[in-house]
Amino acid sequence: MARKNAFYAQSGGVTAVINASAAGVIEAARENKQTIGKVYAGRNGIIGALTEDLIDTGKESKSAIEALKHTPGGAFGSCRYKLKDLESSRREYERLIEVFKAHNIGYFFYNGGGDSADTCLKISQLSEKMGYPIQAIHVPKTVDNDLPITDVSPGFGSVAKYTAVSCREASLDVASMCATSTKVFVMEVMGRHAGWIAASAGLAKDNPDDAPHIILFPEIAFDRKAFLKKVDDTVKKVGYCVIVVSEGARTADGTFLADAGTTDAFGHKQLGGVAPVLAQMVKSELGYKYHWAVSDYLQRAARHIASKTDVDQAYAVGRAAVEFAVAGKNAVMPTIVRKDTKKYAWTIGEAPLSKVANVEKKMPRKFISKDGFGITPSGRAYLEPLIGGESYPPYKNGLPQFAQLKLVAVPKKLNDAFEV
Repeated sequence: MARKNAFYAQSGGVTAVINASAAGVIEAARENKQTIGKVYAGRNGIIGALTEDLIDTGKESKSAIEALKHTPGGAFGSCRYKLKDLESSRREYERLIEVFKAHNIGYFFYNGGGDSADTCLKISQLSEKMGYPIQAIHVPKTVDNDLPITDVSPGFGSVAKYTAVSCREASLDVASMCATSTKVFVMEVMGRHAGWIAASAGLAKDNPDDAPHIILFPEIAFDRKAFLKKVDDTVKKVGYCVIVVSEGARTADGTFLADAGTTDAFGHKQLGGVAPVLAQMVKSELGYKYHWAVSDYLQRAARHIASKTDVDQAYAVGRAAVEFAVAGKNAVMPTIVRKDTKKYAWTIGEAPLSKVANVEKKMPRKFISKDGFGITPSGRAYLEPLIGGESYPPYKNGLPQFAQLKLVAVPKKLNDAFEV
């Protein structure tokens, strides 16, 4: 059987370890040259396939690919671009097949979250109908940790570690000044519908009076009266109050506390910043001096403090995706399976994309404390191993050093341009 080339693309918001998955895909493909020919990457994700803007990863040195393991961001460029059903996006699917045919691409590795799993599944199904079957394997990635079936989503462990560390460090700052200055500190983290990242801040709390004193989850309806009472009681008891809030915190009727009134390319509501909303609420109702911070890109780009467990898992799912493809599998996703052992251990499993696409995994109620403001021992037991271990990038002159890729373009074979 003639070898087919592979196409790899990064999708959605990037993570501190998505490039480790890219390294896993590329290195595993290079070890399977009898089955897989060249590995092309899409410049700016799936848009690279639509515009025939492909990168030849074969032009990158072994050391450059190795360096991807400690490089944050999306080395080949990512995008938020959603392919809809065949009827709505027929021309786009036809274009993908045209590009894949032109470049002899038979393997599609899509590195992303839930929307990417949906796209991957559609390409697998529709390419068959369109007469050019593609083996489509989804490579899991999302800081939100909301992919189903897999025990954890690669990318989450590192943002969880950043969140817990930042919460602990900032709380010491607040504690040292609270007698005469700031009484309340609000830290906003990502998490539109699932509170996994906010929950990870709870790992910073070793004793009852330690920060964070309040965690606000999307899964628990925001109660203004209960929240303000908890803040006031904490300040009076401890001297200060540290709050960690998920961007998706909402009231009982489902209204986001920080709905900006717009939507992104995937149709998700744009959230305008919940930290200042809460801070102003505290100021107007309780009169306490406050500071707030939004972790934003910092939390998902912090490769300098990545979880070694997360790096290892991200790399492993990249390799597994290729191994699945070589084994003839299609429309599946590698998963992380937690072993039932006293000491944390994991292995690779697999899930059909039909059970992954368009399904969100939210925080179980048993992981959230009875009052809704913290995590339980079972929540801690789940979260703690995921931030384990250090995996520092190399440093030079005090700064981390990251991969420098050539990003050599593949010559185009199609005459017509395609606009997205």
